[in-house]
Amino acid sequence: MKIAISLPDDVFEEIEKIAQEQKKSRSQVFVSAAREYIRKNETRRLIARLDKVYSQPDSPDETARRKAMAEYQRKRMKRKDPWS
Repeated sequence: MKIAISLPDDVFEEIEKIAQEQKKSRSQVFVSAAREYIRKNETRRLIARLDKVYSQPDSPDETARRKAMAEYQRKRMKRKDPWS
């Protein structure tokens, strides 16, 4: 798909330098930059969703499971290491 965009001169010149250095077309440089921007934005959205989930208080069931798992791990750590 072709699009037309406006860029400040300094940005265009930097893109031109990068394209020449990497022996790529300007379009390839823009596609790489856009993909990187999309990846970072997806990461930001994921972190925001995780922050929202983890900001909610645990339900009583979750609290009980967390305590049970912590106790299980404590007991496992107290056992003698079979590899030593």
